[in-house]
Amino acid sequence: MNAFNRNLARELIRSLQRNFWNLALIDHGFPKPFRLRKGTLLALSLGLARELRTLTEDRRIGVVLPPGVAGTIANLALIFADKVPVNLNVTAGPDSIIQSMRKARVGLLLSADELTSKFPAFPWTNEIFDVGDWLRKKKRRKWKLSYLHLLAFLCPLRLISKIATSEQNIDEEAVLLFTSGSSGNPKGVVLSHRNLLSNCAQIRSTNLFQRQDRVLANLPLFHSFGFTVSTLYPLLSDLVMISVPSPLDVKSSLRAIEREKVEVLLGTPTFLRGYLRRAKREQLKSIRFVVAGAEKTPDGFKEEWESFCNCSYLEGYGLTETSPAISFNLPERGAKENSVGRLLPGIECKSLALETFAELPMGEVGILCFRGPNVFGGYLEDSAANKESFDGEGWFVTGDLGRLDEEGFLFIEGRISRFSKIGGEMIPHAKVEFETTKILFPKGVEKTVCAVVGLSDTNKGERLVLLTTEDFDLQALREQLVERGMPNLWIPKEKKVVSEIPFLASGKLDLSRLKEIAVE
Repeated sequence: MNAFNRNLARELIRSLQRNFWNLALIDHGFPKPFRLRKGTLLALSLGLARELRTLTEDRRIGVVLPPGVAGTIANLALIFADKVPVNLNVTAGPDSIIQSMRKARVGLLLSADELTSKFPAFPWTNEIFDVGDWLRKKKRRKWKLSYLHLLAFLCPLRLISKIATSEQNIDEEAVLLFTSGSSGNPKGVVLSHRNLLSNCAQIRSTNLFQRQDRVLANLPLFHSFGFTVSTLYPLLSDLVMISVPSPLDVKSSLRAIEREKVEVLLGTPTFLRGYLRRAKREQLKSIRFVVAGAEKTPDGFKEEWESFCNCSYLEGYGLTETSPAISFNLPERGAKENSVGRLLPGIECKSLALETFAELPMGEVGILCFRGPNVFGGYLEDSAANKESFDGEGWFVTGDLGRLDEEGFLFIEGRISRFSKIGGEMIPHAKVEFETTKILFPKGVEKTVCAVVGLSDTNKGERLVLLTTEDFDLQALREQLVERGMPNLWIPKEKKVVSEIPFLASGKLDLSRLKEIAVE
């Protein structure tokens, strides 16, 4: 993957200028959908970049904006201004956000007045640049916007690039994202120009997307899937983003899909389940395929989706640390049941034994490790995490368990953090949850209703606690699990009834909060 030897800003300018008159995005976050062409997007981003460069000397700038016109322009402007966007998760909780901002040394925030009033608990700084207000002023001063538009169209690429950006090294930091913190405090993932451009080139090599495909872009910008796959990749590959401020707003997303004839749907199984509950079949008839990632697809969900919506359900796999895409299933020619697809070009994979960390033969389940141009170089100022996450040969040790078969298909079996070691045996939480759900809710459920947590135990190392949203008789459950052939060690010895199972904004289980509840 050596297709890109330039920095991210230069490649974005090149793509936007080449497709100057093509539609860039349609933002459904306004009372009336707002349409923006790539040339206007380029002009506005260059104009904001020039202003931001004079406004502050800070390297990293926080962004608190949803996907759409303002969020896209803010991120482009920062990249063009030779600064590093840090998209912050408004739902992460004040302590987690403050920790992230301190680690990144973020002072200035790009946001909008509507958001500061909508999220009063967010730790807003004294320095807030209102991107919404800036855009409204530009719209009123049409002559300035026309000037920028003409400059962006007529000016040679080389000259625009020199005006907009410095000659950054492709291995320098381009973007900083924070992990969701599902099992602890968030870590800063430093992604370079090479990482992001390589991953976009890897995705393009699958030929999964076609030019001017209409992609629903409603995943948050602080999510690596939302930043790279539904924002950065469309800008570099001439796709059209149909944006909605939040994936939780299913009603608005369905309206956008139906009205704009969206062809590609991206999301997590948790978010996608909302469409099955709310959609009418005709609303999804334009969808050619859905790409699901960020969490494992529950058993039976793929078949449920494809029977409701006449399109392919393609599961993929990725991590924030890998920019994020690692593998995709492809329609017709490149899919395998229960897998997350073949590895993308240029990515190497190996698995390690849980106990010894010895490399395992192909096909055996172990800790997955990856190496490639899209794999990040390390966490921000976190030597302990870096030492734990990398071996001496540049392999990133993920903490996910899986295997690679002889045809190059990747299978994910879970996370180390979602296993407990009891009596010397590794017990998968997901399997216990799956069997328990089938017993307690034989007619099926629309959302997660139980979760298993492992707590320390002086006798056997760990003990399992089952959290559920419905009360039940533990002994009766135990007997039914035994009848299904579940080993005695796998059966939870304690239960706790909760109002709901906690999730992060990314759609993943909030493992840290689950453990807190179990301990309480």
